[in-house]
Amino acid sequence: MIAPSILSADFARLAEEAAAVATPGEGTGGYPGADWLHVDVMDAHFVPNLTLGLPVVQSLRAATDIPLDCHLMIEDPDRWAPGYAEAGAKNVTVHVEAAHDPVMLARDLRAAGALAGLSIKPNTPLDPYVEVLKHYDTLLVMSVEPGFGGQSFMPEVLDKVRTARRLVDTGHLKLIVEIDGGINADTIEEAAEAGVDCFVAGSAVYGADDPARAVAALRESVRRSAPHRWAD
Repeated sequence: MIAPSILSADFARLAEEAAAVATPGEGTGGYPGADWLHVDVMDAHFVPNLTLGLPVVQSLRAATDIPLDCHLMIEDPDRWAPGYAEAGAKNVTVHVEAAHDPVMLARDLRAAGALAGLSIKPNTPLDPYVEVLKHYDTLLVMSVEPGFGGQSFMPEVLDKVRTARRLVDTGHLKLIVEIDGGINADTIEEAAEAGVDCFVAGSAVYGADDPARAVAALRESVRRSAPHRWAD
């Protein structure tokens, strides 16, 4: 799965930017667009940046058919996150470092109609939260420090990806393993080999002349590097 991040898009043209990764590209039969559209919500408290909030997500939901993958880098997600699920987001991810009761929050998100996602920062260990993850549908491993786009990929986090992949493959967990931060043509194959299912890519997509073609190229890189896990 490829999830372009609108953090790297033109905020004045979000509907057009969403369409740019949804429309099949030119060529024989075209090629599939984005699986999810990644929406980074930042509050300038949990992270030192301010992006957008619920009203923009509601407007974006009405402007595109691509499922929204909302990543909430905010304080008190227990209070605010269910509203994003109620707005129609496909997946709502909260940070374990900010959640007060992550198990109850997962239940609230699911009850509101979304998949429940749990994110961990690069320096946050995975092991203490394995049992909590049994209540979640996605695990978002941050491969940069959350808060700003355009950072360099941190390969050391792939040990957590490998652990999560092993837990999923052995049936201990049942979730989508997602990665966010520094994903591009140079790093996506390494992440795919480690066991990632869903790749968030910002500037690698929206910095390209043809965002839809960039999505297709990233997808082909995954297919080439992890053919044993590819499903048509």
